[in-house]
Amino acid sequence: MICPSELNAQTKKRTHMQKFSIIIPVYFNEPNLPLLLKRLTGLQEKLPGYILEMIFVDDGSNDKSFKILAHAQRNDSRIKVIKLSKNFGSMSALQAGLMFATGDCAGIIAADLQDPPELFGAMLSKWENGSKVIMAQRQERKDSFFQKLCSKIYYHLLRVFALPGYPIGGFDFVLIDRQVVDELNTIAEKNTNIMNLIYWLGHARDCVTYVRQERAHGTSKWTWSKKLKLFIDSFVNFSYIPIRLISVIGLITAMMSFALACYVLFLWFFVDIPVQGWATLVALITMLLGLIMVMLGIIGEYLWRILDECRKRPSFVIDQVLMDETLKHNSNPKVPHA
Repeated sequence: MICPSELNAQTKKRTHMQKFSIIIPVYFNEPNLPLLLKRLTGLQEKLPGYILEMIFVDDGSNDKSFKILAHAQRNDSRIKVIKLSKNFGSMSALQAGLMFATGDCAGIIAADLQDPPELFGAMLSKWENGSKVIMAQRQERKDSFFQKLCSKIYYHLLRVFALPGYPIGGFDFVLIDRQVVDELNTIAEKNTNIMNLIYWLGHARDCVTYVRQERAHGTSKWTWSKKLKLFIDSFVNFSYIPIRLISVIGLITAMMSFALACYVLFLWFFVDIPVQGWATLVALITMLLGLIMVMLGIIGEYLWRILDECRKRPSFVIDQVLMDETLKHNSNPKVPHA
């Protein structure tokens, strides 16, 4: 419940120092981190009305990412470093970062420098005007034709079947209000997409546009298997369409089978054509078995997620936390393991 004074404070121009948390999931980003740290710390001069808090979540990297971040943290009290015990995935890393965010608002940005941190200035201006979710939409992306095509198909399906009105090009570079951060921490949902959750919450939204740059250093660990899991999670978690599709396909198949049986009987009784077609019979059986396997696979996706939720295992396990000692007494995030 938000009291009127709090609501007014959110919708009017901020006139005092606010804390701005920036959450950065890190996974094999050793080549990018020195420049990323320089650009993020350089934001302080461009945002004089804000106190920065930078939260890096090392998602089980096996390179020197954690060492670089640990060294940076020793020299800058604004930096927090959360080291997960293994690779749990970018969405789990974001959930961990959100639990440690103490700012009045929080930004989420990737560590590969394809998204410009300097854009946070424009996003904060829109937050000051009352928007609780400010999405950075990609006006253009310097990716291959195939990647662009797959991205367009994914976001189109998401808009049609799961989240109507979702940005055409999607978003993963975003700024959210403290209220949204608290709500996300309350949800703590497994096998989900944080960006979809942010949009699903339905708060006042605004957007800025930018051109996503090519990755200058290192190689992306965003594999096709991870993209496929995200695709399935997006529809299983935010839409009833997959499970409803099973019923529709089953109904259509049953009607077609019944129509075919009536046609064969008609030929036999009235046209005197003997029932033949071993190849046809085998083709129909294999087609129907294929449909059954697909349906069982869709049901299996739902059942596995139900099992995963029922086991109550944490979405991530924290191995180590590096932060300023004075801040540890002022923040007590509820995390599965620390």
